[in-house]
Amino acid sequence: MLELLVCSLLTILPDYLYRRFVQGKRFGREITFFSVWFELRWGIVTCAMLTVGLITVIFYNHPSTTNATVFFRTVPIVPEVNGRVAEVHVGVSQSVAKGDLLFTLDNTTQKAAVETARRKIAEADAAIIVAKADIITDEGKIQEAKSALQQAQDELDTKTELRRRNDAVVAAREIERLENIVAGREAALLAVTAAKDTAQAKIVSLLPAERASAEAALTQAEAELRKTEVRAGFAGRVEQFTLRVGDIVNPFVRAAGVIIPEEAGRGRLQAGFSQIEAQVLKVGMVAEVTCISKPWVIIPMVVTGVQDFIAAGQLRSGEQLVDARQVMQPGTILTFLEPLYQGGLDGVTPGSSCVANAYSSNHDEIVAKDTGTMRRIALHAVDAVGLVHAMLLRIQALVLPVRTLVFSGH
Repeated sequence: MLELLVCSLLTILPDYLYRRFVQGKRFGREITFFSVWFELRWGIVTCAMLTVGLITVIFYNHPSTTNATVFFRTVPIVPEVNGRVAEVHVGVSQSVAKGDLLFTLDNTTQKAAVETARRKIAEADAAIIVAKADIITDEGKIQEAKSALQQAQDELDTKTELRRRNDAVVAAREIERLENIVAGREAALLAVTAAKDTAQAKIVSLLPAERASAEAALTQAEAELRKTEVRAGFAGRVEQFTLRVGDIVNPFVRAAGVIIPEEAGRGRLQAGFSQIEAQVLKVGMVAEVTCISKPWVIIPMVVTGVQDFIAAGQLRSGEQLVDARQVMQPGTILTFLEPLYQGGLDGVTPGSSCVANAYSSNHDEIVAKDTGTMRRIALHAVDAVGLVHAMLLRIQALVLPVRTLVFSGH
């Protein structure tokens, strides 16, 4: 309507003034309700053509959309393991800080595993003490075996010397007996020494390895025990937390609720523009939005990202071929908008619906040396008509609360 009024001032009004003051025709006489089309046909046709052209130029070069929303992220609250709820520490809706305990699962099995792992460590420590005591015992046995061997060896040497001097003094059978005793005591010394080496090896390698395994088992058991305590991974607000003691929670089937991060929906707005405007939307474009949750306020924005694919065309592999007719409605170009000034979205409720305008700027091409005069004039005109779209947005911002509260029936 605003475009029609502006165009009529440039077409219908001059045509009427010509008819009135040049041709002398007046309303109610020569110009009537039945002859107005014939008398003002040039102005009416030109106004219609100019209005259509102006609307096309405005909406193409300065895109507008009502599909603008302050999207925010929600995170499901699920434990890492299955279990039955033992304690609930938050309400249905509550603000939480990072690390706050939300609920606890039954941890009887996990506590038993932790206690078992601790007993294994105690067993390993006790085995080390016993092995050290065995080493002391083996050292005494070694000393005893050495003494017995030395005694047998001395007796054998003495009898051997006596027999060398006089064969009749010591019998050959006695020498053989003493040699067997010496051999047996040497073997006993070797056995005791080997026992000491075995105990020493246990202390150095086997028992420390068993203790390390027990410590690893304890660490794993404690990690499993911690999994039964579900905590908030970040500061935010818990919503729809209807979990109660005795409920079964499964991370793959049932979530306990959702948590909304503090920063969710606070610094960015997403808008879906028509596909025909894909070549116009660029990063860095200035934009404006007005939101239902913050009426009568125009928020300056800037385009920070343009998604280079359309969600409506996404394909997921399956057992049937996808027909193009299944895409019932054309998708939109997802554009990311951020406030031009800090705190611009303060007061806008996350999830709020908004109306967004984006304004193209051809300044760089206008000041370029190789741009022709006519093209510069045309680009100046294109940039100037963005004012009309800005006025329309402000009219929408004024009418939006009235239309929502009065005419929508809500």
